[in-house]
Amino acid sequence: MASIFSRIIAGEIPCYKVAEDEHNFAFLDINPLKEGHVLCIPKHEVDYIFDLTDEEYTSLTLFAKRVARALKAAVPCQRVGVAVLGMEVPHAHIHLVPLDKETDLLFTNPKQQLTPEQFAGIAARIAAQL
Repeated sequence: MASIFSRIIAGEIPCYKVAEDEHNFAFLDINPLKEGHVLCIPKHEVDYIFDLTDEEYTSLTLFAKRVARALKAAVPCQRVGVAVLGMEVPHAHIHLVPLDKETDLLFTNPKQQLTPEQFAGIAARIAAQL
């Protein structure tokens, strides 16, 4: 059965898309730690990030770097934090989170509550920086 992320890529589940290339896809996390929290995923469904081929891993990492630069330009923050947990969805993914302090990256923090209009605006601002 396809992961929720594969279903998002296929257009079966809506998302706030930020970026896409031939091999990767980026969209806003709907339960963000901070406004602008992005998930970068490979289009090829692989559960564990370190099971990606070297080419897929490199492609995803460079894609995430481009998205992180756009994120930092679009959402005021000191840095963009990176996290790879891989426990919540069986599809490799990289979290990009705008940071003003280290504790902004704690996944035990309360999630932000945003409106669909806020999500759409953030996604558009990030996409415009790419």
